Amino acid sequence: MSVFVSLLAGILLASAHAVAVLYAPDDALIGAVQKIVYIHIPCSWWSLFSFFLVCACSIGWLITKRKQWDILAAAAAEIGLLFNTGSLLTGMLWGRYSWGVWWTWDPRLTTALVLWFLYAGYLLFRQTDISDSRRANLSAVLGILFCLDVPLVFFSARIWRSIHPAVFAAEQGGMEPEMLHTVIICLCASGLYWAVLLFGRYRFAVLKDRVNRLEQLACEEESDND
Repeated sequence: MSVFVSLLAGILLASAHAVAVLYAPDDALIGAVQKIVYIHIPCSWWSLFSFFLVCACSIGWLITKRKQWDILAAAAAEIGLLFNTGSLLTGMLWGRYSWGVWWTWDPRLTTALVLWFLYAGYLLFRQTDISDSRRANLSAVLGILFCLDVPLVFFSARIWRSIHPAVFAAEQGGMEPEMLHTVIICLCASGLYWAVLLFGRYRFAVLKDRVNRLEQLACEEESDND
């Protein structure tokens, strides 16, 4: 079943990008380069959702102490960082042709970059050599605290003076129907692809945790026999 869903996600993602190329019109100012937003917007939205999921799973771990919550939080952080990287890179490409520079310290870009460093640090912390329970507890606290930057990224274009287009360009008169349709299609296709990546990473982490436990039990049995 997972193989079928993975294939379906790949087909839908490829089809969504075909729609972006063949159906969505070119921008009147920067031409076909504008179509990079059909990658940029899904990457941005699903990265923010990933980090929100990290926060929710962290709360779940602190309340229940069930290992599955901690594993899912780590998987969501990894996928979120991947999508956030895609968001930053595609945003830089778009900005080069739209604003004439690769990078500017715009509030939206700055808060998104801060988010990247926060969760890169979160994942590095999870590699520290401390007890599993202590690492999970501290990671959960960090996952909750770092999530405070997520709404800042989303609302930064409204809170501060920003040259970054607002979501769906509502403040700039709205998107053309073909562009809006394409954004929605790409969001849905990328969402399924995101879910496949998250589930795959979670399953791998669960199996790895089981192997580690079996190895630990084997070592303990050998020690008892000696």
